[in-house]
Amino acid sequence: MDRLEAMSILLLTVEKGSFTAAAKALGMPLPTVSRKVSDLETHLGAQLLLRTTRKLSLTDAGLAYVAASRRILEEVAEAERVASGEYDTPRGELVLTAPILFGRLHLLPVVTDFLAAYPDITVRLSLSDRNLHLLDEHLDMAVRIGALPDSSMVATRIGSMRMVVCASPNLLGSHGAPKRPEDLSSLPCVNFEPMSGASIWPFRRPGGAGGVDIAVTPRLSVTTAEAAVWAASQDVGATRVLHYQCAEAVRSGALRIVLPEFEPDPIPIHLIHAARGASPLKMRSFLDFATTRLRHRLEDVN
Repeated sequence: MDRLEAMSILLLTVEKGSFTAAAKALGMPLPTVSRKVSDLETHLGAQLLLRTTRKLSLTDAGLAYVAASRRILEEVAEAERVASGEYDTPRGELVLTAPILFGRLHLLPVVTDFLAAYPDITVRLSLSDRNLHLLDEHLDMAVRIGALPDSSMVATRIGSMRMVVCASPNLLGSHGAPKRPEDLSSLPCVNFEPMSGASIWPFRRPGGAGGVDIAVTPRLSVTTAEAAVWAASQDVGATRVLHYQCAEAVRSGALRIVLPEFEPDPIPIHLIHAARGASPLKMRSFLDFATTRLRHRLEDVN
């Protein structure tokens, strides 16, 4: 039995929540995934997973073993990086993740320039609006938009982003431009659900007079910013997104930003990576290369 492989399969099964999802992610037959975890349990003489028809959960032994396996696999990966010379010269594969639209509009142009400057480095860019776990997903670095939770990750701030309300000129012409957040109650709205799941839009009163939450009744709710911006440009309703998500539509005149004096504080944006004694040169090289360029791109948007 390949114990490192079995550890990796166990960790992925726990991360995905089921053998089926782990098998799909691995491109491996479901019975093979289940058998490898069972073989590991037999080898250890301990049950690691409690299997029910609805979900998997870890036993006490499983919790301890998963934590140890995560450390072991990270140490193995670190040893491979040292052996391959990643600490002596910038080379190897760099694995990055970012939100889909931010990655396409802002990170990808920086990555392509980075590849031209560092021919011995390859990049795998995973674009997802779900915050992927760096260690579990074997990622080197991530773009995070929003306040960061307390963690052991190292964060480099690359800027911030306004949260704006925008609407098409036709909609504002027919309904009138809102002069205060409460006016949104009489305006058709498009809700971008990942940002405002309960259809509550927060605002800040000018002059430090506190904040106000406005409940909107959307005519349309969508799960991507691109869909929200497009629908708003088609006169469906006003929408609330991050500025970079609607910047092109605003520049073209398809949308206009309203209520700018009531915007909440801008949202921070960071590059994060796991804390290590010494980072591989490929990571340090990318951090040095990308930080200033991303800051300039975000300044241009705001």
